[in-house]
Amino acid sequence: MVPSRLHPPRLPAKKGVGDEDSLGEVAPRQLLGSTNRTETQRIRPMPKASGTRRQLLRSSFAGAALIASSRHAARGFTGNDGPNPAQRAQIAITLDLEMSRHYPTWDDMHWDCEKGNLDDTTKRYAVEAARRVKAKGGLIHFFAVGRVLEQENVDWLKQIHLEGHPVGNHTYDHVNILAKTSDQLQFRFQRAPWLIEGKTPEKVIAENIDMAGRALRQRVGIKAAGFRTPGGFHNGLRDRPDLQKLLLGQGFRWVSSLYPQHPTTKPGEAPTRQTFDDIVKAQQAAQPFLYPTGLIEIPMSPISDVNAFRTCRWKLESFLHAIRLGVEWAIENQATYDFLAHPSCLAIADPEFKAVELITDLVRKAGDRASIVTLDAIASKAAENVPSSRS
Repeated sequence: MVPSRLHPPRLPAKKGVGDEDSLGEVAPRQLLGSTNRTETQRIRPMPKASGTRRQLLRSSFAGAALIASSRHAARGFTGNDGPNPAQRAQIAITLDLEMSRHYPTWDDMHWDCEKGNLDDTTKRYAVEAARRVKAKGGLIHFFAVGRVLEQENVDWLKQIHLEGHPVGNHTYDHVNILAKTSDQLQFRFQRAPWLIEGKTPEKVIAENIDMAGRALRQRVGIKAAGFRTPGGFHNGLRDRPDLQKLLLGQGFRWVSSLYPQHPTTKPGEAPTRQTFDDIVKAQQAAQPFLYPTGLIEIPMSPISDVNAFRTCRWKLESFLHAIRLGVEWAIENQATYDFLAHPSCLAIADPEFKAVELITDLVRKAGDRASIVTLDAIASKAAENVPSSRS
């Protein structure tokens, strides 16, 4: 039986809480985007809304360029065989296999040091979500924290892989790859600093990514399908060419690290029409692009489940409405939508799988205009068609 999620009075923010429990400053309550900011880093508010939604979606040159580039969508796995597969919207469902603080109950904080110690509820949810999406002709792109491979039984992950769902690298310990100091890397290393004693943060990060890949290969025979950073950053890796080169050097051709900033609500406050409009507008910044190094960026689309349910404490209906608007925008603009969620969170907030069912139903309804794709498929088309980063 899935336990109920608690909704206590607002708690004081704990230093280090981000979108996915990565280290850094707490994401501002009314402006989400980077999950690893420091106190000296600020982000500018989104422009004030004006005009019609369609005019807003096409208002900026950068947004228009990204929308145009994403029109060359890769063929997906929904069985749609229309005449113009290259013009379909690309809709991806991605689930990060890790534990999340405050789940299954609000007092659960120990997961910060045990991100890979997945409980049975989380694993069952991941398997069932994969089954449901596969039954409708699609695939889910998973990202696994390597420490999950230390568990006694990993047959559930083998099952997911054998059914065709790709599994990507999410580091071994869910480390903050933007960390400059050892205490910014991961809560586990704050508790047990001897695990990384004598190593620079750069070395720990490189080893953590490599170790996750080796764990997947040796324990379950999976070659990591891409890399997703723990936590999302409003600037992606634009200002970190060193990390771009590190990932390329480890054999990755694409990364999913960018989560665009967007205004949202205070905890417990119901989202308004303006809130939803701002989230839709942020989809422009969630389109694939190439870094100057040649590494492909596949951003995550807002709003994530952790931001909606844990940071903002929305009701499920509001989360589903935001998803519907984001997917419909992508379909209308022949763009990309990368749904970001965590089975450890969804198992409590969405036990009936309404989010993944909604996405697959919207794509099926769209017919030849959209397909469910993996991030590998998005990357393949992005390598040919999307513009490079200007910064």
